[in-house]
Amino acid sequence: MRVLLRLSSLALACAIAVTLTACTSTMQNRGTYIADTQYHAKNADSRVRFLVMHYTEIDEARSLAVLTGDEVSVHYVVPDAPRIHDGEPVVYQLVPEDKRAWHAGQSYWQGATELNASSIGIENVNLGPVDTPSGRAWQPYPPAQIDTLVKLSRDIVERYGIPPTRIVGHSDIAPQRKIDPGPLFPWRTLYDAGIGAWPDEPAVATHLAGRDPKAPVDVRALQQKLKRYGYDIAADGVYDDRTRRVFSAFQMHFRPSDYAGDADAETDAIAQALLDKYFPR
Repeated sequence: MRVLLRLSSLALACAIAVTLTACTSTMQNRGTYIADTQYHAKNADSRVRFLVMHYTEIDEARSLAVLTGDEVSVHYVVPDAPRIHDGEPVVYQLVPEDKRAWHAGQSYWQGATELNASSIGIENVNLGPVDTPSGRAWQPYPPAQIDTLVKLSRDIVERYGIPPTRIVGHSDIAPQRKIDPGPLFPWRTLYDAGIGAWPDEPAVATHLAGRDPKAPVDVRALQQKLKRYGYDIAADGVYDDRTRRVFSAFQMHFRPSDYAGDADAETDAIAQALLDKYFPR
């Protein structure tokens, strides 16, 4: 009987100790108050809902100087020639992911505005359009930079569960004033690595239905499709400069070989293929 009592007392003492330890571990002393974190709400999600791609338009040294100054900021900078440390490429993290960085500006995507508050921004060191003896050309993204960007993006997307259609360029979310990350940005390579959206070629061919890819299409119908996909565009049938810039941003992302902003059959087919794939009715 004494043995049983001792065992019971020991079990009770252990239970009390475990309870006290558990209670203590949920108590966070925040200086002027105690926060008890033992209860967890189910109705909550991450601040991070979008991943936005940029190019810097300046070299690495100047990019870091500007992005650590007083005007603009970004979460990550991917060098055009990343150095290797312990066998892995190095990126610069300038802002913690749980903090807002000032990289998107006035912006819109899929009903959300001011995407600084809900996105992670990645600046890729790239000069964008440059003047050459043969005329204006776009600076390519080197393979090492693309490989590093894939690794960084995949990590972010997997941790936050960012949907493919919410991985966008600055030109997608602000088409009236931005053209980065430009037509040479490797969207298809990222898609093949499991990052971002891309139309299925057979679906594009089906929706093209034998039409001349350059054949004109109804402007209002194309506006409606891009609006449904996420762009800030009026579905009013007016083919003005604002509409052309949105069409151009879409083409730069999904048909970089021709981003003149024309309302053509191929653009229409790509838009419908994307809607079928990611936003089926």
